[in-house]
Amino acid sequence: MTKQKAVDQDQHLIETTVSSVIMAQGKMLTVRYDEARLPNGIISGREYVIHPGAVVVVALTPTGEVVLERQFRYPLKQVFIELPAGKIDPDEPVLSTGQRELLEETGYTAQTWVKLGVQHPCIGYSNEVIHIYLATGLSLGAHARDIDEAMDVFVWPFERIMQAIESGDITDSKTMSAMLLAERYLRKQPLPDVGIEKAGAK
Repeated sequence: MTKQKAVDQDQHLIETTVSSVIMAQGKMLTVRYDEARLPNGIISGREYVIHPGAVVVVALTPTGEVVLERQFRYPLKQVFIELPAGKIDPDEPVLSTGQRELLEETGYTAQTWVKLGVQHPCIGYSNEVIHIYLATGLSLGAHARDIDEAMDVFVWPFERIMQAIESGDITDSKTMSAMLLAERYLRKQPLPDVGIEKAGAK
């Protein structure tokens, strides 16, 4: 199906903006309230968050382990296990964001980067897009975290992460989506030194 055919097919579902105002403006996020005309002609309110976008990285070591972080997430008052990730700075290329965040948070750099896809984590109330990368050929140096960042960095075997997702020990949506795409990619295109079996997939 072509893009135009998809647009035509979905035309009866499209909502159109009638008016839009900013409800709140933070340093990173903007909250807007729009009035939108629904397909049936009714006008309805839509509240949503404008987000700059982010990148998440599946950084895979030659032994098939994945770089992870443990950090406290304030909105939920909880420590989460997650992949390295961070928001896109203004006018910053998406790949540069992934490279920067991996180095800043973990100290790792990577020789090879593969774009695995994108995720829309909260489609009901935000326009956030998370770009997903697989990074290989890792070298470890010194991290350069911001003064307000506190985290533990460690590695787990690929399969242990998949088991932690199944058991509910990992619930971060970007980590779950990225690991799923990485597993499927490695099944189809196993790395020379780290095949999918070494990476721990069943």
